[in-house]
Amino acid sequence: MIWLLVGGIGLFLLGMVLMTEGLRSAAGDALRQILSRFVSGPISALASGAGLTMLVQSSSAVTVATIGFVSAGLVSFPQAIGVLLGANLGTTSTGWIVSVLGFKLDVRAVALPLIGVGALSRLLGAGRTAALGTALSGFGLIFVGIDTLKKAMEGLAGRLDVASIAGGGAAHVVVLVGFGIAMTIVLQSSSAAVATTLTALHGGAIHLGDAALLVVGQNVGTTVTAALAGLGATVPARRTAAAHVLFNLAAAFAALAILPLLLRGALLVAGGDDAMALAASHTGFNLLGVLLVLPWLRSFAAFVERLVPERGSALSRYLDPSVAAITPVAVEAARRALAGVARLTAAALRLRLAGRKAEAEHQLGQARAALEEVRTFLAAVRSEGESRRLRLRHLSVLHALDHLQRLAKAASEQVDEPAVAATLAGSGGDLAAALVPVETWTGEAESAPAPTLLTRSAAIAQARRAERVKIMERTAAGELDPVTALARNEALRWFDRLTYHLWRAIHHLGNGVDAAPEVFDD
Repeated sequence: MIWLLVGGIGLFLLGMVLMTEGLRSAAGDALRQILSRFVSGPISALASGAGLTMLVQSSSAVTVATIGFVSAGLVSFPQAIGVLLGANLGTTSTGWIVSVLGFKLDVRAVALPLIGVGALSRLLGAGRTAALGTALSGFGLIFVGIDTLKKAMEGLAGRLDVASIAGGGAAHVVVLVGFGIAMTIVLQSSSAAVATTLTALHGGAIHLGDAALLVVGQNVGTTVTAALAGLGATVPARRTAAAHVLFNLAAAFAALAILPLLLRGALLVAGGDDAMALAASHTGFNLLGVLLVLPWLRSFAAFVERLVPERGSALSRYLDPSVAAITPVAVEAARRALAGVARLTAAALRLRLAGRKAEAEHQLGQARAALEEVRTFLAAVRSEGESRRLRLRHLSVLHALDHLQRLAKAASEQVDEPAVAATLAGSGGDLAAALVPVETWTGEAESAPAPTLLTRSAAIAQARRAERVKIMERTAAGELDPVTALARNEALRWFDRLTYHLWRAIHHLGNGVDAAPEVFDD
């Protein structure tokens, strides 16, 4: 029976992993598109979080995606908490799947064909078909796991006395809630822990009240994983983990305070079916937690922000390694970080042209450090198998990184720029004026000042060629010595390189997202 129990849990977990990975791959860019389009207020954030979690059957995937969206600046932290609340609500759908379908489906007639069809689709198909095949196989394995768990729990029903183990009174509540927490920590999945509890209840191994206490503990147990994941992570990840912990604790205390009433209501909703009543109570106390937090969402978000203050570089503090696993979110987070680097580099160049070289070099040092962090982050991002548009977006960010690295390196070179700055400005190639729209750019792709920079770059390139001829003629006439002529030509090339790399970086961060492949030639 013990090995049946272990095997059933293993099959259930394997099924959840396969289904989650398959659905997430099949969804492709859907997480990014749904979150960016539909998350506006608290209600839409809540609905998006719940819907996406039910779609991909993974609150962790939605939470990580949300962290990335906060990092990328696409959603605010209060909106992210709304999504998180929805994800907590959406994850209770697993209990409904198990209680409504898991105990009623014929494994041989339904689950095994699902596994077979899914495996064939995975082996013979490609792209989205293969991903859906993986999800289908996972869905079938979940029910095989539930069936195995049922057999194990039926054998344990006559041998397991929860009352004698847990004791009575307040100790009974504490022990069972603690055991529920331990189950989630050991299994690393609240869904598997809830499924195990449901099968124990269905098999008669435990009673509804004890099962409800276990589920409350399992809900709290997810916060341990979140808290551990937040240690040493970025500020958005720690804030999300803190919000997750606080919300689940509030929901657990609320559930324990009204548990008898909650169970009576759940039994009425479920028509007397204990397993469905447990699923209903799980949804009920999470909904209660949502109702406790949602009206004061901004105040709750402000409290969490004070609890976990900002630290580290403003440019790269959001580049959480866990976000790199979700390509659309990771690419956008890196693009936003590079836009910030471009603004800082433009400000540093303006300081240098104004003669404030020490301040300029300090800012350039910050830009170079941020670029190194972005480079490390992007090394873990992969876009193979993604849509062509996403691959081009990924490629454009890599090109922008390359141009910004070259720009930061060139910006620190020692040249005699005052000698030629006025000449270039008189020819329509004023670099200082070109830097202003970059400094004020918000980072949105649609408002990238690439056309302005293209005009300035072309003017500087033309002025460089014309001025170089004049410098050579004056040198030949003896008006300039060769050393001065060389310094001025080098300064001309310096201005040209700076403007060119700045233009190309901004182009790839903005218009390059939707450009044809030939724009990636440089």
